[in-house]
Amino acid sequence: MKIKKAYLLKKFFGLSLALAGVFLSFKSYQAPNNDKILSYTVNLKSQNLGFYWQNESGQNFKSILNLKNWLITKNKTLVFATNGGMYKTDNTPLGLFIQDNKIIEPLNNRNGEGNFYLKPNGIFYITNDNKGVVCKSRSFVNNGKIKYATQSGPMLVIDGSIHSAFKEGSKNLNVRNGVGILPNNRVVFAMSKEPINFYDFAVYFKRLGCKNALYLDGFVSRMYLPSMKWIQTDGNFGVIIGETSN
Repeated sequence: MKIKKAYLLKKFFGLSLALAGVFLSFKSYQAPNNDKILSYTVNLKSQNLGFYWQNESGQNFKSILNLKNWLITKNKTLVFATNGGMYKTDNTPLGLFIQDNKIIEPLNNRNGEGNFYLKPNGIFYITNDNKGVVCKSRSFVNNGKIKYATQSGPMLVIDGSIHSAFKEGSKNLNVRNGVGILPNNRVVFAMSKEPINFYDFAVYFKRLGCKNALYLDGFVSRMYLPSMKWIQTDGNFGVIIGETSN
């Protein structure tokens, strides 16, 4: 009888440890919100994420509010939105922009000044079978099966390592937003609620397990996330990334 009890206890504790391991593994794939960073995770297999720039009349949306109001005319509700990459003074995307499988703006591998040109910069894209990818711009290949793509820079995390140009303790502080791919292949968007340096922002994505993460922009960054009572609808952007529901 004692042997049987000991056996059952051993099995119980073994199962408990296994379940705890699964729970911790699952938890590590979540994007925690805290006092400094707001985040939102998207499952592209079940959630409707799109990239927006202009309406059917060729007018730039510019602000989240304009996009939200336009979607209402299409009987759609905006669930989440954030600015989706750097842009020129006329709100034209500074780099690659693909929408509905069409190349609207070409890949930009030129050299220049500013964050966009801090190599390697990168691309966030979504395939026709709803897989999210973040990669270096020079590694990008358009196989004709890419539904959406936006180019920005610099990369925050590259193959599991923080961008070598970032310095711990840097005083280069700004509100920043970015995107990464979690180990469970879901997409995580994050925006700092207060000024943060590149290094600390990249660390956030790395700790989530993102092998690759891309900086979208800073200072102008906004996020619309009413489920978290975070509602920013202003802005003057190029590409806007948004999730909708009917």
